[in-house]
Amino acid sequence: MAPADADEGLDIHCRLDELLAERGMTLARLSEIVGVTVVNLSVLKNDRARAIRFSTLQAICDALDCEVGDLLVRRRAAEAT
Repeated sequence: MAPADADEGLDIHCRLDELLAERGMTLARLSEIVGVTVVNLSVLKNDRARAIRFSTLQAICDALDCEVGDLLVRRRAAEAT
């Protein structure tokens, strides 16, 4: 089965940086809690990830006490910074 085509002009943005700042937590500390390398979390944080395991997503949401929709949001490509 081929992957679905992305909606033109839309992409997924990871709000990891904002959530960490709101909670006063570092990427290194999150890495310790969830058992994922800082490098892999950085890829996610910088919107360069192509995929994420559900177990990783759940661990991040548990550690940050947030919902998946708080972490991953859709945005128009024009909003990308």
